Amino acid sequence: MGALEYRFTIKEMPADERPREKLIKFGAESLTDAELLAIIIRAGNKKRTAVELSQDIINHYGGIKALNYLDVEEMKKVKGIGDAKAVQVKAAVELGRRLASLNHEKKNIVKSPGDVAQLLMPGFRYLTQEVFKIILLDIKNQLIAMPVISKGGLSSSIVHPREVFKEAIKHSSAAIILAHNHPSGIPEPSRDDLKITKKLVDAGEIIGIEVLDHIIIGDGIYVSLKEKGLI
Repeated sequence: MGALEYRFTIKEMPADERPREKLIKFGAESLTDAELLAIIIRAGNKKRTAVELSQDIINHYGGIKALNYLDVEEMKKVKGIGDAKAVQVKAAVELGRRLASLNHEKKNIVKSPGDVAQLLMPGFRYLTQEVFKIILLDIKNQLIAMPVISKGGLSSSIVHPREVFKEAIKHSSAAIILAHNHPSGIPEPSRDDLKITKKLVDAGEIIGIEVLDHIIIGDGIYVSLKEKGLI
């Protein structure tokens, strides 16, 4: 019988090689993807360390990019990942997504459809349902806010002028830009997209708040209805 293979637990590793201690001493940028993920899931099991479980997740789904769109049940398909660990990972990913959106919001002046796409792409790109937002601008085209109007698909009953312009009036907006994502990754406007856009443009003209554009976000690409001559 061959000699039994001995595996070190994280606690048995040299201090400088343990993910938490390594982060404290050398900074988060010094950690591998698996080590960062291991800190989030905190503990392994009898057969796998937290780092090994984290590497299993990354290997199983082909990289950390997948964490953007995996739900809890999908993550649990990896042996050793239960509800608690899956929820911890999803919470961390969501925090990262929100931080990315906040960082982009600091670019206050909106001058082009590309500026809008840059604001929204980090938060929209990997969503699995449609989310409709409005970009509220002041008289100098400075960003005021980007409230969510609806989730789960576009229809006249969900994206109603009352809800859209209630937010615009509340924030004293001079103009607004409409925006939503296509989970398919293909941002070509649908018939409903065009219908809702026209309805909101017409309502804006009556109220006195101009609808400047409607941006549709796909997977790394976008379409501006203004640039296409559809507004």
